[in-house]
Amino acid sequence: MSESGSKRTGQLGLIAATALVMGNMIGSGVYLLPASLAPYGWNAIGGWIVTIGGSLVLAWVVACLTRQVPEAGDLVGCITKAYGKLTAFLVGWIYLVTVWVGVVAVAVAAISYLSNLFPGIETVPFGPAIGALVIVWAITLINLRGVRSAGDFQVLTLAIKLIPLVMVIVIAAALLAGGNAEVAPLQSHEISFSAISGAATLTLFALLGFEVAGVAAERVRNPEVNVPRATMWGTALTGLIYLFVCSAVALMLPQDVATTSAAPLATFVERYWSAGPAALVTVFAIVSCFGAINGWILIQGEMPRAMAEKGELPGWFGVTDAQGTPRRALVTGSVIASVFLLLNGSRSMHGLFDFFLLLTTSGALWFYLVMAMAAWRLKVARPFAVVGVAYSLWTLWGAGLEADLWSFALMLAGLPLYWWTRRDQAARPAA
Repeated sequence: MSESGSKRTGQLGLIAATALVMGNMIGSGVYLLPASLAPYGWNAIGGWIVTIGGSLVLAWVVACLTRQVPEAGDLVGCITKAYGKLTAFLVGWIYLVTVWVGVVAVAVAAISYLSNLFPGIETVPFGPAIGALVIVWAITLINLRGVRSAGDFQVLTLAIKLIPLVMVIVIAAALLAGGNAEVAPLQSHEISFSAISGAATLTLFALLGFEVAGVAAERVRNPEVNVPRATMWGTALTGLIYLFVCSAVALMLPQDVATTSAAPLATFVERYWSAGPAALVTVFAIVSCFGAINGWILIQGEMPRAMAEKGELPGWFGVTDAQGTPRRALVTGSVIASVFLLLNGSRSMHGLFDFFLLLTTSGALWFYLVMAMAAWRLKVARPFAVVGVAYSLWTLWGAGLEADLWSFALMLAGLPLYWWTRRDQAARPAA
């Protein structure tokens, strides 16, 4: 499929693969979710515990599939082996749509933080959408230089984005140790299953991406070893960081302050430290979003390439340059992300983010559900596969009927492309 040979270069080592997992997960979620979770109070803690547990179960399923079914190549290949090409295409397609929408959601979050530095952005017609477009295409150019450049950028941005998260944890710990923390009281009558479920749906958006090392397994050096390690280590570390940071902000800021803040982490640091470090948090948040967009754009190139090589997408998407970079898939994905942005450009900043958040989460859950079902059918980590199926179904229910119907409709919308691919393959021998 290469324009100058089939050999691909620039594979990711363990550090880069772990950075890919953590970098895709640590993006806009940790910086914006405390505002959304504040109304849930202590129910948000329950939501985080459920989400982290469910994500770790699914991450273990990813790790086991990669190690025990290496001939499949990647997770979509495992689904193909279990249920055939049509099922693999449908869930691979909706996951790909999720990646495109996720790129848009994180780009909008970056603009939300930029609006703290440049307040006029949101008042300009289509201002948030245009700003997000600039970010998407700037990072697409980095990925067009090759997977090694994208991997190096991911490691760098991960190191930077951890600084404000550690800052929040240290401030919260100091306040608690000194007895100066004003934590929202725990009211047992306010804890409910429905509230925990609602919080868990929101928190899952922040943990989307634990599977990316498995999706891009063909780009990881020694994948049977490095993909499981990167997946489990990245998921566990990110989950703990999220639990501490988001809980501290949501429970220690007054609820009316947290829910109305466009940058809750910066608000937290300013309230309990000073405005100078808070401004730095805003800068770090923007870098964090850039890193997440970089990781997702890498996947938006690698996944269509892999699907094309397996005959699940037209071969046009699988063409790579001399460095193994899937330029066509990268550019096509960013064009589609741009269309999503422009079609919804009239929405407010928060309206854009909330719409894309729910759609991204629901779309990813279909992929997780079928992946866990494939593990059961392939007799891989069956106890964990059962829990993964139950968790995916429960979270789909929590995402709401509207988001689920949208994602299901988008899944079926890919069928004409599948039939085109099959017809193209059938006609090729005759040609």
